[in-house]
Amino acid sequence: PTPTPTPTLPPASPAAPTTPAGKRTVAYYTAWATYGRNYQVSQMPAAQLTHINYAFANISNGQCVLGDPYADTDKAFPGDSWDTGAKRGNFNQLTKLKTTNPNLRTLISVGGWTWSANFSAAAGTPQSRATFAQSCVSFMKTYGFDGIDIDWEYPVSGGLQGGVAADKTNYTLLLQALRNELNRQGTADGGKHYDLTIAAPAGPSILTNLEISKIASTVDWINLMTYDFHGSWDSKTGHNAPLTQPTGDPGPAGFYSDSTVNSYLSAGAPANKLVLGVPFYGRSFAGVGATNGGLFQPTSGAGTGTWEAGVLDYKDIAANYAPRLTRNYDASAKVPYLYDAAKREFISYDDPASMALKANYIAAKGLGGGMFWEISGDTSDYALLDSLNANMR
Repeated sequence: PTPTPTPTLPPASPAAPTTPAGKRTVAYYTAWATYGRNYQVSQMPAAQLTHINYAFANISNGQCVLGDPYADTDKAFPGDSWDTGAKRGNFNQLTKLKTTNPNLRTLISVGGWTWSANFSAAAGTPQSRATFAQSCVSFMKTYGFDGIDIDWEYPVSGGLQGGVAADKTNYTLLLQALRNELNRQGTADGGKHYDLTIAAPAGPSILTNLEISKIASTVDWINLMTYDFHGSWDSKTGHNAPLTQPTGDPGPAGFYSDSTVNSYLSAGAPANKLVLGVPFYGRSFAGVGATNGGLFQPTSGAGTGTWEAGVLDYKDIAANYAPRLTRNYDASAKVPYLYDAAKREFISYDDPASMALKANYIAAKGLGGGMFWEISGDTSDYALLDSLNANMR
């Protein structure tokens, strides 16, 4: 009889790269990802992450409140119970994700660009700080988070709304109140440690409004928002997230990641408490001439976007732009860019190659890890995340 042929098995795919020892891989997940983007909590590659920051909780009457009650706690997912009091929504999905990934930690991120108006009042007095801290820690406990991430954009200088000079010292005091309340809760819970982090500004004129050394000694780490250095609000095109100083950039000095990192280091933040932010999106600019591949050229405003004008998910760029356009590279800034001559659009973005250089930088500077905004922007095979983890060593 003919011997049965041995079936040829496909080669095992190499395991996805995980976070190197001593580093952090911090993903922002947005409440709204569950809607049009249709990117669900359960899809996150939890084994490749150390922390997930859920964006966002809001502030109302000086207290932490649900940002989107439907997405956060009401939306039913497969396997959810409709019994009275049963847990549902994204928060319950995060709890389930941790059940299968016990080392994963989740933080509730409070505020964000749109919801920072009420920070100033919450930070304003000892009583308001105590009320805020107690409410946020209670929120954290109620919904099963392991820590709190404060995203105040921005103390003193303001953002969508103005700030006041007192914000500078009050922010430090607010974080200290949170730290004390988290420590109290941790002791009550048998010696647990709850994380406290912030999302921190990158621009030179804004970061001077923080008491960086005092903040660094209070929080577990600082997530540097080292992106959005340039965008459709500028009169000329530029890089969204240059790593090093771009030659010929007509914009303000210090608008690149290495400058931000060095500013925080000089101000007294330890390197291992600085987590470098990297974008899982690019920025597009319209009405751009072809000179210099569109780089540092006049622009009429926001170009085409994936979900909003001027902002492109990396997965959109990888599928619909990069294959048909020439990849240009700014060796001084260590980031790529694209120019669409037919549309007269310029696109600044990061790809796996530039992400690898940023990860190498994290390792070389002894930083605490990498953070990204936000996880639904990556490709389905997590090309950017893989590059970050694989090269952060």
